[in-house]
Amino acid sequence: MDLQTLQKRVSVIRQVRSFFDSKNYLELDTPLLSTDLIPESCLEVFETYRIYPAGSRKEKQSLYLIPSPEIRMKKIIAQHSVNVYQICKCFRNGESCGHFHNSEFTMLEYYTMNADYKDSLALTEEFFTYLAKKENAPFLKAPFERITVADAFKKHAGFDLFEAVENGGLETQARKLGLEPLPGMTTRELYDLIFIHSVEPRLKMEKPVTLLDYPAFVPCLAKKAHNKNTVERWELYYNGIELANCFSEETDPQTVRFFFINEEKEKKKSALVQHKVDHDYWRIFENFPSCSGVAIGLDRLIMAITGRFTIDSVIV
Repeated sequence: MDLQTLQKRVSVIRQVRSFFDSKNYLELDTPLLSTDLIPESCLEVFETYRIYPAGSRKEKQSLYLIPSPEIRMKKIIAQHSVNVYQICKCFRNGESCGHFHNSEFTMLEYYTMNADYKDSLALTEEFFTYLAKKENAPFLKAPFERITVADAFKKHAGFDLFEAVENGGLETQARKLGLEPLPGMTTRELYDLIFIHSVEPRLKMEKPVTLLDYPAFVPCLAKKAHNKNTVERWELYYNGIELANCFSEETDPQTVRFFFINEEKEKKKSALVQHKVDHDYWRIFENFPSCSGVAIGLDRLIMAITGRFTIDSVIV
């Protein structure tokens, strides 16, 4: 990394802190190693070990590098119900290192109490407008373009997503788009195939675009919308690259519990690293505040601000 880019990276991180500190968000510094993780079947993780001193009766203990700080941040939210943010390193295994991915990356994550995903969108627009001014990046200014996932599929893939799902026609639509789905692919896998190849690449706009209201058949810890077909989730793209992910956080203990059970089952089918899961984690939601969380890939945001095209060009 050249000195100018390094200085810009430092400046952006300084402005992130300045913005959230001015909003009275509490900055956290949670551990990067964890004895257990939230099960997410789409993610591979890094495993390591704690080795105890010679002669100790304790056996070595498995530890995992966090793929996001969510698991510890939510424990603090459950205890204190306070607006929080964190800038930290995160780790995801099994992903190809390329233009937009790296196995170690920097994430900004923030949670707002008594807020939903649309409140978080307004806050994120304010945050990006602040960065646009401070870092001379006018293309980041609000308002963002907004489009629902359903409308994005109609516009870019040429079919009604929920109608195709209901009629079992996703595989047919994939083939019409020139894709070659593997035999036995699930609804979620077919959705991902079409989204990645036919929708996401077309989200290249001159300003950030927000993709709202994700289908409920894609499992995540976001609240279901009243229509039951979608969840209160958005993702933010700039120039076709995903920068941010946001939920109205699921707060129902039993829903969280079932998510853990189902995702752990899915993970056991194919994951190379079978990490430990805290099966009592759902209990922190027995007294959990209504809130919304946003995760931003800070390296990708710095890429956008500096006009770089590869993530390794902005990583120290």
